Amino acid sequence: SSTLPRVKPNVLLITLDQFRGDCLSSAGHKVVRTPYLDELARNGVRFANHYSQAAPCSPGRASLYTGLYQMNHRVCANGTPLDDRFDNVARMSLRAGYEPTIFGYTDQGVDPRTTTSADDERLSSYQHVLPGFDRILNLSEPYPPWLANLKRHGYDMGDDYNGALSTEPDRHEDLSISHFLTDEFFAWLTKRDASIHAPWFTHLSYLRPHPPYAAAGKWSREYSPDEVDLPITPCETRHPFHEAVMHSGNNAAPKTEPELRKMRAQYYGMISEVDFQVGRICEKLRERDEWQNTLIMITADHGDQLGDHGLKDKLGFFESSYHIIGIVRDPNNPQAHGKVVNEFTENVDIMPTIAEAIDVPVPLQCDGMPLGEFLRGETPERWRDGASYEFDWRHIYIDDNPGGAAKNWPHDGRLERQHLAVRRKRDCAYVQFGDGSWLAFDLASDPTWRTTFDDPQRVLPLAQEMLLWRSHHTERTLTGMLLENGGIGRWPEGVAWRNQK
Repeated sequence: SSTLPRVKPNVLLITLDQFRGDCLSSAGHKVVRTPYLDELARNGVRFANHYSQAAPCSPGRASLYTGLYQMNHRVCANGTPLDDRFDNVARMSLRAGYEPTIFGYTDQGVDPRTTTSADDERLSSYQHVLPGFDRILNLSEPYPPWLANLKRHGYDMGDDYNGALSTEPDRHEDLSISHFLTDEFFAWLTKRDASIHAPWFTHLSYLRPHPPYAAAGKWSREYSPDEVDLPITPCETRHPFHEAVMHSGNNAAPKTEPELRKMRAQYYGMISEVDFQVGRICEKLRERDEWQNTLIMITADHGDQLGDHGLKDKLGFFESSYHIIGIVRDPNNPQAHGKVVNEFTENVDIMPTIAEAIDVPVPLQCDGMPLGEFLRGETPERWRDGASYEFDWRHIYIDDNPGGAAKNWPHDGRLERQHLAVRRKRDCAYVQFGDGSWLAFDLASDPTWRTTFDDPQRVLPLAQEMLLWRSHHTERTLTGMLLENGGIGRWPEGVAWRNQK
């Protein structure tokens, strides 16, 4: 008897920009309330120790979309081009027969080797769409469709997109950029031809809770500054990098307690609003009878310091910038629903997980592993025992000045020294800086990342582990095959005649 082909699911990938992993009431947060995300976690699997691989937006998203660590995809800053040779979630879904769509933004810059003109406007901005996606709603800066919607409702902000975001508390929450994105997604779902039964693949990329720290409408009043918790204070002895960014205009936290409380209250308000949007989406899927055939994955590109260690925004080595939300609902495995996974999981695992769900091979480039065993309620035989992430600030030194680092390559190697890598374990963390300095944190005795140690017997194994992490994740696309007997081993995708055998 013939076997019916497996019905592929809808795939809904949701990113909540800058969403810290601890900001869920289901994760034990004492202030923030996230009823809809908590409900989704009860109807899926929550990954309690889920990490981004890089910051800020472009590097973090490059890891999410390609399954690669920063040391391999090499998107080092907002503005670094993404190498066009890399596979990504959109291209992979195209091969699986989907027509991938995006609402929002992906912050991925064009590979200049694919352009044909020096006047190509993509050479002046990184805010372009990931290759393979059909962008239905463009909410890259300056968010033109949202500003047009505000104007239709009597709020003419011109092109002042930052002003529009900063004044969200002054307008009704239904006019927010998050509400607008959800409405546009619903409109697209409604317009889909009812005769088309093919599954869809959609990425909803929400800006919030990204700064400015200004929640929309009633959400700006959801939390009183008096009730919020205060951040982790910086330690007295600091690495020179920490000292420098603590006094940076862009990354220094507010200096007074009222300012800190206001910032955190507004951030929590933005958390609650995107939580509400997730609730709207889940309800819509139920109304459309698509709840039981839609794989939902919720994550972030990175976290937010939110005043911790004297810093705001996202940068550096503290895990406030990298520990992020991670929730996956696989409707085909209800036996695992409600499970909380405490193993270390990473955004590089998202692409392999989608590959497994839509029944295509995990691309050989991927550094991550499918989360499918966790989603089925199983215990993997082999899994990582720590999380890894990186931060790079070489962009500060990139310019076209006659004496600049770009002009003096290869004699000027300063760009290659402006970075750090972190290996986060259960009871400790190791930070390696590109200038040769390092830090080791004792997280067993002090989970706030304020206590360091320098015992060689403890530090050396951590440094060696980071070396092994790098050696185990060097580029592998062609390394698993040999040119023998017509080609043996792991063949890369894209060899047409091989695929026809």
